[in-house]
Amino acid sequence: MTQSVPTETTTRHVDVLIVGAGLSGIGAACHLQRELPGRTYAVLEAREAIGGTWDLFRYPGVRSDSDMFTLGYSFRPWSEPQAIADGASIREYVRDTAREYGVEEHIRFSTRVVSAEWSTADSLWTVTAERTGTGETETWTCLWLSVCSGYYRYDQGHRPDFPGEERFGGQVVHPQHWPEDLDYAGRRVVVIGSGATAVTLVPSMAGQAAHVTMLQRTPTYVVSLPGRDALAEKLRRRLPDRLVYPVVRWKNVLVSMASYQLSRRRPEVMKRVLAKATAKQVPADVDVATHFAPPYDPWDQRLCVVPDGDLFRELRRGTASIVTDRIATFDETGILLESGRHLDADVIVTATGLELLPIGGMTLTVDGEAVDLSKTVSYKGFMVSGVPNFAMTIGYTNASWTLKADLVARYVCRLLAHLDRNGYAAATPLAPADGGVEPFIGLSAGYVQRSLTALPQQGARAPWKLYQNYIRDVLLMRRGPVEDEGIRFTRPVRERATASAGERAA
Repeated sequence: MTQSVPTETTTRHVDVLIVGAGLSGIGAACHLQRELPGRTYAVLEAREAIGGTWDLFRYPGVRSDSDMFTLGYSFRPWSEPQAIADGASIREYVRDTAREYGVEEHIRFSTRVVSAEWSTADSLWTVTAERTGTGETETWTCLWLSVCSGYYRYDQGHRPDFPGEERFGGQVVHPQHWPEDLDYAGRRVVVIGSGATAVTLVPSMAGQAAHVTMLQRTPTYVVSLPGRDALAEKLRRRLPDRLVYPVVRWKNVLVSMASYQLSRRRPEVMKRVLAKATAKQVPADVDVATHFAPPYDPWDQRLCVVPDGDLFRELRRGTASIVTDRIATFDETGILLESGRHLDADVIVTATGLELLPIGGMTLTVDGEAVDLSKTVSYKGFMVSGVPNFAMTIGYTNASWTLKADLVARYVCRLLAHLDRNGYAAATPLAPADGGVEPFIGLSAGYVQRSLTALPQQGARAPWKLYQNYIRDVLLMRRGPVEDEGIRFTRPVRERATASAGERAA
């Protein structure tokens, strides 16, 4: 039977230690309980609440940019009417899932993992964690370590230094640290940025602010999707959610994949499709070529989704506007642009991106040797070469995060079962023999490019290459063999030593 998280001050031991109680971590714990109920586990969470990203971000309008039929868990249907859900609803969905599957009692909050050391002799991870607020340390041991902390840095976002910022007489805020008491009603707001956060903030603030301006240096492809899924609503009138959910989930997977493949194979066609759709929704005085036609191909960076065209609606109403220019300097009353234009502002929101922090900033050591993630090669997108019994969950860049997180969680269960059946102690990925490697993530977005050197690399072919293709990964991770050229399975050291001694005696 699974056990609750121990609270004694001595070294704690579990079979599986999960780092992070967000969307990925809760999903990993649920899969473990469902598929390997005899395994003991614990979840260590640095913050004081379940939800991860969806508990951290509290800016106006925060929502998913993936539909909830694919962002939701495969084992727990999303039953709300909104397909593009707000952050609070997603947070409650994750918390309700943890409560329903009894994961809550396995979570140790305010516990940040600092380091993890693997011992081949003991076939064991020794994990050091720090209690936030007190600074006290505690030690855990485990057979398997799954890091589900995503790759965003939680304590700070990307924040460029703007010239003259100290002169600005209003308030400057970053969406990652949104003040609860910020009053922007009737005030002029400038949102700096063009990504998912900016296109969410602008329509959400436009209803109360005097005016909201989205100031972007480079445009982004923006696509409008219905806030509700028409097929789901039609099927729900006739079928229960447990039948509707997989049908709509696969429909959305296939539509998303088709869009991505068209973008990569025929980018000029996709550009025309996006430009035509945008031109129908923006007012006549908004030049699509200037404000919605980036200098890169679709899916070189992630597309921005706006539910029911809310951004375009506010542009038509005149409550919001979009400016494509560069900042010369802040001044006492706003922002002076390089074109000479001045944007008056009472509040400036710097939606300037995120910082990446792989595996939550923890350090890894294998038999006394420090692991440099940038020198490792990813195996099937979730393990890294030379590091035994270790998984890191990173979702898709071209689809829902949870689609990949679910595959990873289930594959970890497959590996653990395989270790048990065969008497193995460790599963260690190997780097490709041909040495061919590529960057781990193929997006040109700033937050990715700034941090590529801290991420593992990927190989040029399977099982080391990240194809960003859900169907291919389903075949690889659900149906494909567990043992292949990219991974080595070993028995406990003592057992190997005994076998070797026996062979020598014989």
